[in-house]
Amino acid sequence: MNTPPKYTVLVVQRRLTHYRAPFFEALRVELASRGCSLRLAYGSGTRAELVKNDADELPWAIQLPTRYYFQEQLCWQPFSVALTGVDLVVVTQENKLIYNLVSQFLHKRYRVGLWGHGANLQGDPNSWRERFKRLVSKRADWWFAYTDWSLPFIERIGFPIERTTVLNNAIDTTTLTMQRNSVRPAALQKLKHDLDLQGACIGIYVGSLYTEKRIDFMLESAARIHNCLPEFEFLIVGAGPQQALVEEFCLKNSWAKYLGICKGPAKVEAMALAQVMLNPGAVGLSVLDSFVCSVPVVTTSCSTHGPEISYLRNGENGLVSPNSVDEYVASTVGLLKNQVVLAKLKAGCELSAKEYTVENMARHFADGVIQCLSKPMYRRAGAT
Repeated sequence: MNTPPKYTVLVVQRRLTHYRAPFFEALRVELASRGCSLRLAYGSGTRAELVKNDADELPWAIQLPTRYYFQEQLCWQPFSVALTGVDLVVVTQENKLIYNLVSQFLHKRYRVGLWGHGANLQGDPNSWRERFKRLVSKRADWWFAYTDWSLPFIERIGFPIERTTVLNNAIDTTTLTMQRNSVRPAALQKLKHDLDLQGACIGIYVGSLYTEKRIDFMLESAARIHNCLPEFEFLIVGAGPQQALVEEFCLKNSWAKYLGICKGPAKVEAMALAQVMLNPGAVGLSVLDSFVCSVPVVTTSCSTHGPEISYLRNGENGLVSPNSVDEYVASTVGLLKNQVVLAKLKAGCELSAKEYTVENMARHFADGVIQCLSKPMYRRAGAT
């Protein structure tokens, strides 16, 4: 006879991306082992997000009607249909999600957790948007922080840090590791032949193609790296609003190849050809691709990074150059010329790959759920 779950946890996502789906599968198993049932509800993205072609589906989850207003600055995504019998609702910290306010301010029969960065890392902290976010972000019973980089932001909000769980945001590195270990030399030789690569000195970019990634900076840097190292070749993987810019660049430069969206083994094979990953703009979860595939990231000290930048330790598992094209090119060229340093960074990547996994993230999340459910409601106690 099956024992009914002691608690039911609802996690609401504005949209479900392909990299997040494995986490929810792992979280479902982890919570079940602790007597909790996971209920997942998600909607659809904005027009710009749909262009990324990175959405996924889970057959056991609930799909929510989603509407955007005021040039997609506000999102109406009611999730009342999923609230029956729920003990904890975890929603993401986004100003545009106005239905979140119903749970945060009106409902006291279940606990509310917020999942996010603690602030818009690319936003103006003095803007009305960020002031509103800080006010609303105190109306929670628990915080699920992406990384330890988020902790100072959450603390500055005025939320008690002892009611915060650091997740160490991750993607499915277990599957990625298996795929990386399954790469065969014959497959790499075929890929090099198909792409007309010499393969002595290859860089790669993996990620979405949008402004915060500084695609123009990256392409200018790649051209100058090639001028310094004529054997340098460059692979670009991804899609997004600035795809045309990349396609035009590759048409003009035969040593640069645009591969479009690559997932699974196709992405891993492309990564296996490269010595370095170029990403001078916003570094996020792609840093885990770098770790698993032992292809060190070279980035800059720009202000657009996601919280996952905290995983990158300069000179240990990647490089962070000063924020200029000259310095970035010099750092990359210097690394490609120095096999000793490159080997050190690759070894650092291998160690980091074991630390940041979906399984560990699911365990951290489940820990936070149990701690939240074991304590009195913070909102009911008069949080303001």
